[in-house]
Amino acid sequence: MTSTESRTLRLDLPDLGPVPLQFDARGEGRPFLLLHGGAGPASVARFAEQLATARAARVYTPTHPGFQGIERPAELTTPRQLAAVYEALLVALDLTDVTVVGNSIGGWIAAELALRHPARVSSIVLVNAVGVDLPEHPVADFFTLTFDQIAEYSYAEPDRYRLNPAQLSPEAQRVMALNRAALAVYGGEPSMVDPGLPARLPGITLPTLVVWGEADRITDPQNGRAYADAIPGAQFVLMEGTGHLPQIESPERLLELLWAFAADHPAARP
Repeated sequence: MTSTESRTLRLDLPDLGPVPLQFDARGEGRPFLLLHGGAGPASVARFAEQLATARAARVYTPTHPGFQGIERPAELTTPRQLAAVYEALLVALDLTDVTVVGNSIGGWIAAELALRHPARVSSIVLVNAVGVDLPEHPVADFFTLTFDQIAEYSYAEPDRYRLNPAQLSPEAQRVMALNRAALAVYGGEPSMVDPGLPARLPGITLPTLVVWGEADRITDPQNGRAYADAIPGAQFVLMEGTGHLPQIESPERLLELLWAFAADHPAARP
C-alpha cells in the first residue's frame, strides 16, 4: 500500500475568487488526475490506490467543492467552471504530461478541461461520462431513483453492491446527502446533460479514450459512442460485464486500458 498525502489548497480564479480544493496524492511516477462522479471521492479512492501501487504512477484525487461538505463558492456551479479549477490545480502543482481520467460527472469535467486546451495535459480518459445524451437514449433521472434502482442501473451485478442507507452511520448518511446536493448543483438537476456540449466536443484536440461499461443504464453505451464520434480521433472501448462504475466493478481491466493509453500518448516534446 502506498502512503497518501492529503492537502488543501486555495486556488484564486478570476471569475470565482478563492476556491478551496482538497485532494489526495499517492504513488510516484507518471501523473494522473482522477475525477470522481456523483458517489463522491470514495468511489475512486480504492482504484487510485490500485493504480499507484500497480504502476509507477502519481495519482491525484481531488474532491469537487461541495462534496463531503467541503466549502463551495456560490458562483461555482458548472462542470465547465470545475474544469477551470482543475487547470489551476495543475498549474499550482506544476504538473506536466498529465493524464486526466473522469468517471460519470468527472468525465464531463474532464471533457470540459480538454476543451480549455491545457498544455499540461497529455491525454484524457472518459469513463461512462454524463453530459451528452441522445433523444432515444436519455440519461437516467438519477434524482428520482431509489437506492435499489441506482444499484440496478449502475452495475452488471447489482446484488454485490446494494446499499441500505438506514444501516449507515448518521455521519455517512449526512455525507451522502451532501454529495447528492452537490451533484444536483453541478449536474443541473434533473438533466445531467449539457445540450450544447456535443457541438463543442470537436474542439478537443487531446488524445482521448472513451471507456464504457456495456451494462450501464445511467447513461447508455450509445451516449459513449456519441462522445467518441464527436471528438476527433477518439478511441471507444466497450467493457463487457461492467456498468457505470468500471473502477469499482472491473478495476484491473480499466487500469490496463488507461495505463496503456497514457503510455502511448505522452506529451509532445517542444
